[in-house]
Amino acid sequence: MPRAPAHARLCVVGVSLRPRSSLPDELEAFVGHYNHQRYHESLNNVTPADVYTGRGQTILLEREKTKRRTLKLRRLQQPKSAA
Repeated sequence: MPRAPAHARLCVVGVSLRPRSSLPDELEAFVGHYNHQRYHESLNNVTPADVYTGRGQTILLEREKTKRRTLKLRRLQQPKSAA
């Protein structure tokens, strides 16, 4: 039976301990995701990449249209309650 690589056999609470040589690549990928692909609250929950490419305002307008449409449908579907 073939043996798993040493780093695959080392496991602490389900977390695989990988060789340090892959750490810089993984850190670079994480920083790239964190800084460019995740939604930033300070940017009205739009990604920096969307803001940089000019899609930020379009996304915010689409969200507003969707919100208004959803609220309108909810009002139509909810029975009027007696006051």
